[in-house]
Amino acid sequence: MEQTQSNLDSTVGRLVVEKGLAAQQDVNRLLERVKQGSSIGGASGDSKQGSLASMLIAEGLVTQKQLDRLKPELEERRAGAQIPGYQIIRQLGAGAMARVFLAKQISLDRMVAIKVLPQKFTNNPDFVARFYAEGKAAAKLNHPNIVQAFDVGKSGDYHYFVMEFVDGRTVYDDITEQGVYSEEDAVRIGIECAKALDHAHKQGFIHRDVKPKNIMMANADNGSKLADMGLARAVSDVEAAEAEAGKAYGTPYYISPEQIRGEVDVDARADIYSLGATMYHMVTGQVPFDGANPSTVMHKHLKNALVPPDHLNKSLSSGISEVIEVCMAKDRSKRYASAADMLEDLQSIQRGEAPMQARKVFDVGALATLASTEEEQVNAIPEEDPLTALPEFWLALSGWVVAVMMFIALLLANAML
Repeated sequence: MEQTQSNLDSTVGRLVVEKGLAAQQDVNRLLERVKQGSSIGGASGDSKQGSLASMLIAEGLVTQKQLDRLKPELEERRAGAQIPGYQIIRQLGAGAMARVFLAKQISLDRMVAIKVLPQKFTNNPDFVARFYAEGKAAAKLNHPNIVQAFDVGKSGDYHYFVMEFVDGRTVYDDITEQGVYSEEDAVRIGIECAKALDHAHKQGFIHRDVKPKNIMMANADNGSKLADMGLARAVSDVEAAEAEAGKAYGTPYYISPEQIRGEVDVDARADIYSLGATMYHMVTGQVPFDGANPSTVMHKHLKNALVPPDHLNKSLSSGISEVIEVCMAKDRSKRYASAADMLEDLQSIQRGEAPMQARKVFDVGALATLASTEEEQVNAIPEEDPLTALPEFWLALSGWVVAVMMFIALLLANAML
């Protein structure tokens, strides 16, 4: 019991310091008083041993309302502290679906990231199933450009997922801070992500949520890693595909048209579209389509023409613009057939060469359109008398010739009379 209270006090202490509610020296001083068994409150004979929370309130460092607001996060941190074999260090981030903590795996003496499913979702079979699906999908993928999964399980009432810790930031963080990536950096990251997707696709998985927030950038070498397999699905999982039919799974700014329509046979080309949309954001500083709400944005993905990225950023080469436009073709049959094809073009651009795979797609479409247009133009030309088809100059000249000849004929006739 004492150990449980001690862990709780330590967690409360870290949390109030992180939130700026109390100074570290004050927390340390009060923790020492807790260890010494100091009491708090009440009249003489009615005092009781104080917890850190009660002492913080008694000294006016925090209020009860402030602590109440911290309760949900405190519960999640307690969950992290209960995972056997790991020592929770601090929170790394939080989202609607999970909280992520930095932790030390005691047995291997290495730093890891632990994702914990919020308690409000633990009684929802769909959320729990998706959480475990993410862990299992990531565990089957072993690639230097994919965040590695180590373990997934349950401790007490909490579900957790242990994965590789990437000390760095996301592509989204970089876009927010610097605005636009250089073409060189965008191509390099695109290559690394295309390699990651190529590996995942060959293992039978589609990611379905490629976006700037799911691309981690390591501070050590600036290398990128694709993260968050939360929406990943095995291509062969027909039952899951049919259960999701008609539902738009993905992030509106980067989602493919077929995902928006909730098609059953979504395949690897959906990830290619999303990576193209991500690269568009990287090199232009703008999302491909924007709107007042998700519905408007998704409608634009379906109907609106894409403004070529090199029209927004004049410094871009035509090559990278071609690659992004092919990735983001609304008709998936006009996109790259595979991540390997996209990778080939990105590597060509990196070498200063033309993206030949993209140009095959463009050329076929352009030739077909040209041939169709020419045929329509030929069929539209009416059959004309050769004379009426002459240019106006020659028509005018022929009129003068006729007039002169008639005048000469008239003179000859008069002479003969």
